[in-house]
Amino acid sequence: MAKLSLETAKRLLAVAEQKSRQMGLASNIAIVDDGGNLIAFLRMDHARIAGIRISQDKAWTSVSMQMPTANLTQAAQPGGPSFGINTTNHGRIVILGGGIPLKKGDHIVGGIGVSGGTSVQDAEVANSAVQAFEAMHENPNPNINARIGNVRF
Repeated sequence: MAKLSLETAKRLLAVAEQKSRQMGLASNIAIVDDGGNLIAFLRMDHARIAGIRISQDKAWTSVSMQMPTANLTQAAQPGGPSFGINTTNHGRIVILGGGIPLKKGDHIVGGIGVSGGTSVQDAEVANSAVQAFEAMHENPNPNINARIGNVRF
């Protein structure tokens, strides 16, 4: 199984940063591997310090739970089937939107976590990187350039 490379992680950070700027946000963006280990991180100017850990934990949660963090939001509410899940794993489980696994086929190869806006905004920024990741793997020919906004692959 192919691993998520640093070069790919840097490209995904660039896409997410561009989307965040377009939305007028200052985000923290984290990319982790299939074990939830940090590969690359970007803190935009004026991004909240608390968002550093939140973005990393969103990425980790998306890999460890094998789903977007937004999927946990409803289930983790009082009376929900997963109420209290965010208190497990030393508090690393994040139930806010903005963490999404990165997949090659059916295999999770990593995850992205974003913190800087609302949960919906963070998920939108993360999703821009997920779409770029999927586009890179739909067209793996290195001689063909794909362009997403101003970021060139």
